[in-house]
Amino acid sequence: MSINNYIRFDWAMKRMLRDKANFSVLEGLLTTLLNEEIKIVHLLESESNQEEEYDKYNRVDMLAENSKKELILIEVQNNNEYAYFQRMLFGTSKLVTEYINRGEGYDKVRKVYSVNIVYFSLGHGKDIVYHGKTEFRGIHENDILELTPFQKQTFKVDAVSQLYPEYYILKVNDFNRVAKTPLEEWIAYLNTGQIDDGANAPGLDAARKKLKIDSMTKDEKNAYYRHLDNIVILRDNINTERAEGRAEGRAEGRAEGRLEGVMSVAKNMKDLGLPMETIMNATGLSEKDIAAL
Repeated sequence: MSINNYIRFDWAMKRMLRDKANFSVLEGLLTTLLNEEIKIVHLLESESNQEEEYDKYNRVDMLAENSKKELILIEVQNNNEYAYFQRMLFGTSKLVTEYINRGEGYDKVRKVYSVNIVYFSLGHGKDIVYHGKTEFRGIHENDILELTPFQKQTFKVDAVSQLYPEYYILKVNDFNRVAKTPLEEWIAYLNTGQIDDGANAPGLDAARKKLKIDSMTKDEKNAYYRHLDNIVILRDNINTERAEGRAEGRAEGRAEGRLEGVMSVAKNMKDLGLPMETIMNATGLSEKDIAAL
């Protein structure tokens, strides 16, 4: 394995993969993930393609168009964001409405794929890659609503879900095993920034040639290493927040446990018919709290 020789994907997305000469790297990832050959016609600009200093580790996304005129939104996110699922929905909804001309029929709505590469714990699950799509299922018969033959012929799809946005979530930080499939080879690179010498997934050979750290200028290397430092700081902040949250949770749990114990004692004393003043002195509870038991 070549160690620390290749540029991290999130940096490459922002600085290098927008160059048409490097499309093959991104096409390889999308081909592997979507399980069909993807050829990017051109990249479309999005509002968050920013280079400002404040954006040093914020959202990085890329909007591509494949040969079938379908839209592909690729986003790399390092920062933990609790409402990220809603942001995915907002992003696809925005594309659907932006890329249809006023007055056009709904049959002109573009297919959208949302590919999310997240470097933080998103949701709770055991897998590293998740796929989401829209289906309509009968509440009585549990059958899936299907297209009519005319609709299939008109829209050139086989299922209703193919008309709606589809979502992919790659939880790359959770990958901790030997890569055995092309997609796992890509996940390993996204996780570590390293490409195993035996990895042959589509696009990785192009990444070996085009994304070498040694090919960067001195200024590019300095900016890149600053980016890596920012990522380390960001992860430390996230880990610190999690540790503090766990500590606060334990403290709150102990406090809640003590309060429950006091309330239980007070209720028992009340049931025994002890005077209110005695219960108040013994437990420290107010007359109102004890009366509510």
